[in-house]
Amino acid sequence: MILYKTNEQVELMRQSALLVSKTLSEVAGLLRPGITTLSIDKTIGEFVRDHSAIPSFLNYHGYPFNSCISVNDVVVHGFPGKYELKEGDIVSIDIGVILNGWHGDHAYTFAIGDPGAAVMQLIAVTKESLYKGIEKAVAGNRIGDIAFAIQEHTEKKHGYGVVRELVGHGLGKSLHEDPQVPNYGKRGSGQKLKEGLVLAIEPMINMGKKDVYTDDDGWTVRTKDGKPSVHFEHDVCIRKGKADILSDYSLIEKVELANPHLFTGQPVAALTEG
Repeated sequence: MILYKTNEQVELMRQSALLVSKTLSEVAGLLRPGITTLSIDKTIGEFVRDHSAIPSFLNYHGYPFNSCISVNDVVVHGFPGKYELKEGDIVSIDIGVILNGWHGDHAYTFAIGDPGAAVMQLIAVTKESLYKGIEKAVAGNRIGDIAFAIQEHTEKKHGYGVVRELVGHGLGKSLHEDPQVPNYGKRGSGQKLKEGLVLAIEPMINMGKKDVYTDDDGWTVRTKDGKPSVHFEHDVCIRKGKADILSDYSLIEKVELANPHLFTGQPVAALTEG
């Protein structure tokens, strides 16, 4: 069942989404070689609670942490732990919050030092594909139009692997609502998009093949070939003509650029956020 939001509800969701963006910005300032992923998770939990919100992920279907921190070949749902980030690592940090009863949920991939040109291209292309998907997230289009745009840019144009087992989703009072939003598909297929639908659009793109497996912990998803994977995610409300992006990467990017331990490479040409 698809649940459409009123304008007032969308504004409450924007507050939730922006808190996630602010939390990711806080984390971006701390990232450096030697920091443990568990200490990052602890900071995330404290920051979210200090802003009168609750971490969405903690205890969700038994998930034991405030966030998902996925390093290198981990696609998503990485467990924070004693691992210390090192030069050349890439790390996707995925955070959800509940603020005033509404969920915000998005992710950003950072490079700790220079992981090399090939990995930086994967990061750039994945981020670009998110915005190409968002371009299609307008009233009158279909879910398949978003999916096709992401797949076209990542798989067909650049030869990357688009993960099939994991998809984006609706967002609202629940962390995962209908409809599902795959990162692959056929133009003109799937649910028709109507105003007031809020989606978490999240390309998960592998440098190598699309195949993944889940660790024995039941959560951590890795690439089968051991090659890096990149994950970006925005919260988006369907509107006529142009999608309304509720989250704000500019807050994260400002801190990312100022942190000497983070490598950004060439700037990505993206849609203007707002």
